[in-house]
Amino acid sequence: MPELAEVEFYRKRWAQAATGRRIAAVRLHPAARIFRGTNPAEIRRRLAGATLLSSAAAAKQMLFRFSGDSWLGLHLGMTGELRVEPADHAPAKHDHLVLTTAENALIFSDPRMFGRVQFHHGAAPPAWWTQIAPAILSPDFTVEAVGAFLRRRGRAPIKAVLLMQERFPGVGNWMADEILWRAGLHPRRAAGSLAPAEVRTLRREARRVCRLALDAIAGRGDRPPRDLNLHIPDTWLFPHRWEDGGRCPRTGARLVREEIGGRTTCWSPGRQKPS
Repeated sequence: MPELAEVEFYRKRWAQAATGRRIAAVRLHPAARIFRGTNPAEIRRRLAGATLLSSAAAAKQMLFRFSGDSWLGLHLGMTGELRVEPADHAPAKHDHLVLTTAENALIFSDPRMFGRVQFHHGAAPPAWWTQIAPAILSPDFTVEAVGAFLRRRGRAPIKAVLLMQERFPGVGNWMADEILWRAGLHPRRAAGSLAPAEVRTLRREARRVCRLALDAIAGRGDRPPRDLNLHIPDTWLFPHRWEDGGRCPRTGARLVREEIGGRTTCWSPGRQKPS
């Protein structure tokens, strides 16, 4: 499932192609599951003729603001993708939402339809957006807030807690492993067992991984990388966690992969001790 930096990468694809441009036509598959809980006819009616004004990414979601007080929310789910094609693009089977400008077609494609499209009409942003937890890079992501959250879930393995979006928005499986590896914390450690110094380290590394991932994966300027893994250096855990027999880039220890908290987890026994 796409995580914080991948979501920002896809947001930029649409934003760079269409911000300030008028939507000439809206094509969609109204029966597609991605429109559950919303009205596809209203999306078509209100976005046709509207101009894309701005966009933002938060956690694993995107919000596109259009003229006429229209707000389009997108969640990619497991297989969702945003693409930009020429304006005469003919929608394929899984292209469930297509917004066409004079120059381009903005496409939301999702083969398995675990993603979601949300829509809101009103002067203020929708509640489903404003209620997303404060970003990890925001001033509200304090040591005190992180520590309190870990204590409330004290018996849960720290790996599982890092995947809880109500405190760690945008963190998914690989980012959680990267944070714990950098912090030197075993993924099975009980969240409530972390000492104050370890909580500070966890918070620092969570912010560091978010910054690094946004820089490396989301891209900069007008040309985000085509390959989401393109700029990940070998000094990260990320390039090694997928390999059978992969080794820790810091200690050389053979990496371990096992299920923790219901998710496949990679960790380094040479760096991440059980306690």
